[in-house]
Amino acid sequence: MKTSRIFFIASAAACAALFVGCATPESRISRSPEIFARLTPDQQALVKAGQIAVGFDMDAVKLALGDPTHVTINTDKNGQHEVWHYVTYEDYQGVVIYTGYYHRWGGWGGPRFWGDAGYYNGYPVRIHDRIRVTFDTNRLVESIQQEKP
Repeated sequence: MKTSRIFFIASAAACAALFVGCATPESRISRSPEIFARLTPDQQALVKAGQIAVGFDMDAVKLALGDPTHVTINTDKNGQHEVWHYVTYEDYQGVVIYTGYYHRWGGWGGPRFWGDAGYYNGYPVRIHDRIRVTFDTNRLVESIQQEKP
């Protein structure tokens, strides 16, 4: 009985460390050092800080911010532009419940927690873009929309 409890606690700690490690620019850089190496020193400094700039390619954005929550296509007279959305879920008092990639398909707990109506476990939440990145037809960052803190 005691052994199974220790095993459960150790497993939970390992899973927590894995998920926390996936969420940092450093861990993404360590998984893709060749992408990081081709960036300029200024770009590397921004990626390490979890920031992006106009002109970044898609790989550099993924190193800095991770995978987008969802992707849309914007079509105008110049062609199609891919838009990456990084979404935040917060309660109506402004307390962040979650931000990140893992809820894009219902994530932890599935659709019963998030749903389309903006509810988390039965409570209303505000779901909004924390960062929206638009790429030009060459797949380089054309514009960045970011919420003011």
